[in-house]
Amino acid sequence: MVTRMLPVGLVASAVVAASSANLGPGFDSIGLALSLCDEIVVETIDSGLVVIVDGEDADQVSTGPEHLVVRAVRRGLQAVGVNAAGLAVHCRNVIPHSRGLGSSAAAVVGGLATVNSLVAQADLKDLTPLSEVQLIRLASEFEGHPDNVAAAVLGGAVVSWIDRSCDQLDYCAVPLRLHPDIQLFAAIPEERSSTVETRVLLPAQVSHDDARFNVSRAALLVVALTERPDLLMAATEDVLHQPQRASVMPASAEYLRLLRRHKVAATLSGAGPSIIALSIQSELPQEAMEYGAANGFIIIKMTAGEGVRWRSGVTVPG
Repeated sequence: MVTRMLPVGLVASAVVAASSANLGPGFDSIGLALSLCDEIVVETIDSGLVVIVDGEDADQVSTGPEHLVVRAVRRGLQAVGVNAAGLAVHCRNVIPHSRGLGSSAAAVVGGLATVNSLVAQADLKDLTPLSEVQLIRLASEFEGHPDNVAAAVLGGAVVSWIDRSCDQLDYCAVPLRLHPDIQLFAAIPEERSSTVETRVLLPAQVSHDDARFNVSRAALLVVALTERPDLLMAATEDVLHQPQRASVMPASAEYLRLLRRHKVAATLSGAGPSIIALSIQSELPQEAMEYGAANGFIIIKMTAGEGVRWRSGVTVPG
């Protein structure tokens, strides 16, 4: 493939949602986009790289070529067969980092999505923008699993899987029609966790009984999310990853127990320590709200997030 250069002065932006993965038993498979969004603006410049980060963890992320958004933009350009002499990247971070809310997936998906806008503006023949399937595939190569990225690309609730039937792994996803009665609440603590670090707590092998338990709950979760939200309590039970992670996030584990005692279908969001609660009630129980606030959790009522959106010709931030 011949690589062509993009013109200087193209400007693109993408808005991309946070996401919650697993939702209990749907480990590395079920994801849900949330109405908390980052914005990314990319401009093609004469040369070099400029990275500006505002908002959440602005002082703790790289402003060099290793920044996830930069890496994703460059991977997307490579995938469509173009390049840029230089890039200016401006990230407005709203999604908290290292809290289990899909901030890294949002960065990758957002970076890839801006490439579609740049390609559309370039008006170069025979250039095809990245499809949703390609966005999920490329972003999953960064993440290693498709649950968060599929939610960020498609919006709403998704079921994702890794197809191993061919020589090369493929990452796939289908959307679910989330039941309109389901209300979403995120409880976000100040403490952080690392997905990589918490995965080492998970055993390499599990018992047949535990596997059978989670398979039944994951299947039930699809029904609960789409048709029977009254089944959410049973459908969000899990024995494969949340109990194993409890020791490194005791505050979240205790809050989970309290929420579930109040019949709220609460789970760790991804690897935690944030909690996602799904309910058919418009508010969480008062005791649960008070406990969360007293123990350092910020509780936000959310809606399901939209799929990634990109546009062209935006104003470059000052």
